Amino acid sequence: MLIREATTEDWAAIWPFFHTIVAAGETLTYPLDLGREDAQGWWYVAAPNRVVVAVDDAGEVLGTAKMNRNHMGNGSHVASATYMVDPAHSGKGVGRALCEYSVEWARTSGFRAMQFNAVVETNVHAVKLYESIGFEVIGTFPEGFHHPTEGYVGLHIMHKAL
Repeated sequence: MLIREATTEDWAAIWPFFHTIVAAGETLTYPLDLGREDAQGWWYVAAPNRVVVAVDDAGEVLGTAKMNRNHMGNGSHVASATYMVDPAHSGKGVGRALCEYSVEWARTSGFRAMQFNAVVETNVHAVKLYESIGFEVIGTFPEGFHHPTEGYVGLHIMHKAL
């Protein structure tokens, strides 16, 4: 697996799984009806932030990550990231590779910490992955997320010092 900078041409491969994940409404706080053009504008953040894709040996996009400053101004020393893995490739280490890549990007870019603001507590695979990489749940916003089948569930705030 190779992780490389995403190009605008990659959006054609990202959009189908991006749309599926967002429309399911189980893991992200994005609008469920987010359209293709708006979604691309939300995902493709400007430098110094980054968007990358994980690709296999044939060049197929397996997943993507958006890495960015979590806050502005005097909080700009904290990074954040969002990950999406094509469900057809889940369980193959793509999410772990993207997360580890983003932590290294944040560290080498001079950030002092990473913070995830809204990890849905029912997204147990993501929580377990982040914890295995050194993130800690530092708080949970009770009923901060309306899950389509679980009802109102908490949103974890997760942190890792770099």
